[in-house]
Amino acid sequence: MIASAALALPGCAANPRPATLASTTRGPKCLPAVNVAPGRVIRTVAGLRPYRAQGFVVRAEPLGDKCLVHNYGHGGAGITLGWGTSRLAVDLGLPGHGGPAAVLGCGIVGLTTARLLQEAGRQVTLYAAQLPPHTTSNVAGGQWHPASLYDPDQVTPEWIAQFKAAMDYSWRRFQIMVGAEYGIRWVPTYLQMPDDPAGGDAEPDLSSAYETDRVILGPGEHPFPVRRVRRFSTMYAESGHLLRQLMRDVQIAGGRFVVRDFATPADILALPETLVFNCTGLGAGKLFGDTGIEPVRGQLAVLLPQAEVQYAVAGQMGYMFPRDDGIVCGGTFEHGEWDPTPQPERIAKILEKQRAFFSGFRCTA
Repeated sequence: MIASAALALPGCAANPRPATLASTTRGPKCLPAVNVAPGRVIRTVAGLRPYRAQGFVVRAEPLGDKCLVHNYGHGGAGITLGWGTSRLAVDLGLPGHGGPAAVLGCGIVGLTTARLLQEAGRQVTLYAAQLPPHTTSNVAGGQWHPASLYDPDQVTPEWIAQFKAAMDYSWRRFQIMVGAEYGIRWVPTYLQMPDDPAGGDAEPDLSSAYETDRVILGPGEHPFPVRRVRRFSTMYAESGHLLRQLMRDVQIAGGRFVVRDFATPADILALPETLVFNCTGLGAGKLFGDTGIEPVRGQLAVLLPQAEVQYAVAGQMGYMFPRDDGIVCGGTFEHGEWDPTPQPERIAKILEKQRAFFSGFRCTA
């Protein structure tokens, strides 16, 4: 088990989050609509989320003369939980193991693991078949929200404890990185709610405690073509920007990057480092025989930036995240799809839903 004190940031008290973060303000009734004209699409992308119904894996095991620490299987929550699960993994691997460390994988989980090892004074080499900008993490929309992560019926109480600890550390770590340097900012977010509140809203999930400034808005209190929405604020990262800066941080601290693929665990035994962190994402399935991991393809259409759009929204129309590098429109959750290329018919459906949604605004700013 990881002691809670190990998850505290310097100068930050590890106090429990408040039970409610209700807002005292209602927010604007009118917002600028996104222009979803076909000619405004600047790129389409697809990525394969490393999904495990049983949740991410953070555990240590021996591999020959090495200590192997697993840190993979984050589904659609790699950006959200990378810092948190890496904190758990590093705290699991460091005791009793000196010398340099190896990190397998160079997406957000590999990079955050490397940075935490460096902060602990270790020399780090990252080995990866692909480096940014060619990782799954580069495709991520970048919202701080643990999406498409696990099946509630297939996780254990022990895993839930890990999940809560990872969310807490990631939430606090993200906050000290807000700003232009890492491409992270706070954005008001609107989530579609059921039309009829008479039967009561669904029980909040574990992540709802992180919906800062939360308030439910009814008809006439928002511009969207739905009856009810929940508004809250959360953080968003421009994924490519964040990964570039983390790579620079690793390099400045003396880290090395080696382009290398690993076909079997025997290849890992040939490494000079005796402490190894497995952050290979979807690749962990083949490399370590994890039959519980599968791809969940996500596809996005990115529109020209609109500086006036400073909010995010999600619901039956999909989701829209505003970024400086474009308006991100998603998305799909396609289980078992291994082809990481955008499918024109799927992209067309995403755009059709978004166009109908934004053309139905009741008022625009």
